[in-house]
Amino acid sequence: MLQSNFLTKTLRKNPKDSVAISHKFLVRGGYIHQLTSGVWSLLPLGFRVYQKVENIIRKEISLIGGEELRMPSLQPKELWLESGRWDTIDPPLFKIKDRHNKYLALGSTHEEVITKIVKFFIESYKDLPKYVFQIQNKFRNELRPTAGLLRTREFVMKDMYSFHISAQDLDTYYLKVIEAYQRIYRSCGLEPIVVNASSGTIGGSMSNEFMIFAESGEDNLLFCEKCGWAANVEIGGQELFCPKCKNKLTTKTGIEVGHIFKLGSIYSQKMKAFFVDKKGQQQPIIAGCYGIGLERLIATIVELNHDQNGIIWPASVSPFDIHLLGLDLDDKTILKRAQEVYKNLKSLGFDVLFDDRCESAGVKFNDSDLMGIPIRLVISKKSGSKIEYKERGKKSTKLFTMKQLLSKIGSGT
Repeated sequence: MLQSNFLTKTLRKNPKDSVAISHKFLVRGGYIHQLTSGVWSLLPLGFRVYQKVENIIRKEISLIGGEELRMPSLQPKELWLESGRWDTIDPPLFKIKDRHNKYLALGSTHEEVITKIVKFFIESYKDLPKYVFQIQNKFRNELRPTAGLLRTREFVMKDMYSFHISAQDLDTYYLKVIEAYQRIYRSCGLEPIVVNASSGTIGGSMSNEFMIFAESGEDNLLFCEKCGWAANVEIGGQELFCPKCKNKLTTKTGIEVGHIFKLGSIYSQKMKAFFVDKKGQQQPIIAGCYGIGLERLIATIVELNHDQNGIIWPASVSPFDIHLLGLDLDDKTILKRAQEVYKNLKSLGFDVLFDDRCESAGVKFNDSDLMGIPIRLVISKKSGSKIEYKERGKKSTKLFTMKQLLSKIGSGT
């Protein structure tokens, strides 16, 4: 991709009222653009990161049997009245009225919709278990959207729902989801902790949050350095000692990057979603639900991977593999060489952003640091017949021939 053709523009100043590092660098790096409070566009750079994260999630959820579907954002009031959440869910629903004076909600979550679906398709114990997921926009009427992508009013969520014949079967699958989530976060360069949490207005018998320790986190956590037990202060209260090992607890701040719930039969009972068991008896379908907000996950990656100059993307989620900077491009020999290197790297399967703009070396270096692509290559008068190589986050540079470079970075395919 030629940077001169790319819909992006770096900024030198931080956005107004920005506090979170991810808010500052994602805006300044040309990854996101604000439409209104809590509503953001992912620009081409940001969407490339989003696609990498989405693919990691889709792969891991598919490996534990998840079947992908897509449910509507527009949901009728009657469905929410069935579950009793039309006026009680927090944050409250965005409510609209159509031209027939019928009320609908913009979906903030999909327990009601999926329960209606399984009620129609599941009749017998032979139809269970089922695991379905979607990656879809959600709308939440937040009182104070803040910190860029960390708390928004519209965002994309991977929400998954599992359906079982028993609580024991749900328990088994719940552990598989925890393992899959841990693989997802580690693939994104993060190390999560699993925290006991409040189920809020989603409901169910228990829930767990996946937290990343970060100073910018909005959640206060009780954490045991000895055994790893952790709980959100919401449910841990004034606990001073770990209930598991009796060690003294410490308080830390964290960012929630996922939340999973054992719903049990709460929605099945209210919405009359039953199945017939082996004895011919009618039983409520047992359910679980599992969510990850993709934009918040992207922001969290930045919160944990940056320096004073900009983002340092883990290679797994970087928008490009390589940032190729062409300097002194008014010299036709250097321009031709930079174009050849660009063409060769692309032919080998590398995703390359080629900075072919008519800008100074200082501007290009600053922009490259801000954008945070893992590998920076420079073609210039100074590099001569070789290619200057630098890894983002490291100070040292090296000069390589093309052969030496490919030995260093391997193949892109």
